[in-house]
Amino acid sequence: MKHADKARDLFLEGYNCSQAIACAFSDVTGIDEKTSALLASSFGGGMGRMREVCGAVSGALMVLGTVHGYSDPKANAEKKELYALVRQFADRFREENGSIICRELLEGVSTSAGGNPEQRTGEYYKKRPCPELVYTAAAILDEML
Repeated sequence: MKHADKARDLFLEGYNCSQAIACAFSDVTGIDEKTSALLASSFGGGMGRMREVCGAVSGALMVLGTVHGYSDPKANAEKKELYALVRQFADRFREENGSIICRELLEGVSTSAGGNPEQRTGEYYKKRPCPELVYTAAAILDEML
């Protein structure tokens, strides 16, 4: 199964957008799915439902950081390379979807920042682009890795 299909399936199972990406790529990062889900859990709904950076983008950037990141604070060349990849991912996602900001991606959907997560029902999925945004983020990430 492709990462994009797996990510979308995980989202449809109830994982948030960031968790769906992080867990789908656990075979690439070497981080087990439970830990991936925990690390990414705060980034759903555009960072805790604040509707900021799309959680699928945040999850993808976590994967990029795990695969191409640096741990030495003086690793300037590695930092430069990683940040270039981050911008490349963001540019591609923005080009395909118009934005990397959750509230802009959900424009036209009755959502507000904060509050409790909504029940995942058939109606929920019909009015949101999130499953396809997760799929797109994972597909871009696959091409970049």
